[in-house]
Amino acid sequence: MNYKQLLALFKETHLELQKRAARSVDTSLVIRNWFFGWYIVEFEQGGAERAELYGKSLIIRLSRELKTLGLKGVSSTSLKQCRTFYLAYKKIGQTLSDQSSGECSGLQEIQQTLSVTSFDAIANAPEMLQELSATLAGRFSLGWSHYVTLLTISNVDERRFYEIEARENGWGVRELDRQISASLYERLALSRDKEGIRQLAQKGLVIEKVSDVIKNPFVLEFLDLEEKSAYSEHALETAIIERLEHFLLELGKGFLFEARQKRFTFDNDHFYVDLVFYNRLLRCYVLIDLKRDKLTHQDLGQMQMYVNYFDRYVKTEDELPTIGILLCHRKHDALVELTLPKDSNIFASKYLLYLPSKEELKMQLEEAAGITHRENIDQADMDNVR
Repeated sequence: MNYKQLLALFKETHLELQKRAARSVDTSLVIRNWFFGWYIVEFEQGGAERAELYGKSLIIRLSRELKTLGLKGVSSTSLKQCRTFYLAYKKIGQTLSDQSSGECSGLQEIQQTLSVTSFDAIANAPEMLQELSATLAGRFSLGWSHYVTLLTISNVDERRFYEIEARENGWGVRELDRQISASLYERLALSRDKEGIRQLAQKGLVIEKVSDVIKNPFVLEFLDLEEKSAYSEHALETAIIERLEHFLLELGKGFLFEARQKRFTFDNDHFYVDLVFYNRLLRCYVLIDLKRDKLTHQDLGQMQMYVNYFDRYVKTEDELPTIGILLCHRKHDALVELTLPKDSNIFASKYLLYLPSKEELKMQLEEAAGITHRENIDQADMDNVR
């Protein structure tokens, strides 16, 4: 090891431990606020005497007196968020199904402990507080700002999905907010049956088959293109390349960019695929063609040719068949269904240059899947703390 390598090692170690320290501090804040919410709810439910004595002024009085004790993050608004947070996550032993049996066991023990322990008792048992805090640290994996954003989602399944995706993909708060605004959950759910929607809530987006990477629509609002007919397919492609990182996030898990305007030739004719990606989870090529106007059967036939070429001359024997995606401004589902065979690996999806209406997508979801969203949090209770 030379001196420069030694310096680099010092720097790398410092930065890594600095990140861990920051994550530790943020996790501690999440746990603290969960306890704060529990204390408030327990106190409010502690009998008529307490309710009559404090009523709606409890949080205001708590905030004022906690500030005099030097505590930070205890404004009335923050304490209301703590209360909402606890109400949303009080069944912590049942919130995620993808944890190890040991973790689930520990979380269930916490739930059982809380069910038989008053907060008056825990106030006199600091060792119990330490035990519960240590186990809760394994449950909450995001920062407090993430949970504040998640609390804007009233549907439990939808909130659980975004929590899993934010954790597994390392989303910052801004990206989490963008995915919620872009209605990722509803867009994925629209292409799934009831069981598929349940899987989204329990495991997040799991890439196991071709249809798992398809969204309808794809949302490209980050391109900052106006909704007009003046720009060309080339302009759309250029905008995507300039914001490739955002486009990869919109595509989803496992995508790697390979080429733009990928050329292949046969019989002295040249053909160009707009965008070529590779999905390492499905282990296959993904070809994307951009269509500024209405999708035609000629477009579908052309994509079929591109897919056939990659399957016969590009992919290796151990790779799965190539996927073709046509991103279009307008499409007719009947035309797509009539043109393509049922087992086709070619898909047509609309793209939007603006954030979709969540209300409209939710209505489509409920109509298509025949479901009614479950509200596991007492709505009246939630309204009281907003």
